[in-house]
Amino acid sequence: MDGEITLHYDEEGDFLEITFGDISNCYFDNDGKGIFNIIDESTGEIKGIAIHDFKARSKNLDEIKLRLPFKFKISS
Repeated sequence: MDGEITLHYDEEGDFLEITFGDISNCYFDNDGKGIFNIIDESTGEIKGIAIHDFKARSKNLDEIKLRLPFKFKISS
């Protein structure tokens, strides 16, 4: 996965979205548990992930730390 990684958190909706590159041609595939794969409609490649109720799911974490640069792999 090449390109820019974007992290967006909507505090009001408690929704975290992590995307890789351009997602303009993508759709959200719900796993039924409030976790969504963001999938490129043309290639079928997973371009990101979105998590509903993120704060509630991570309430035991004081903070999230990432060492940069980092590699991220999503497998289906």
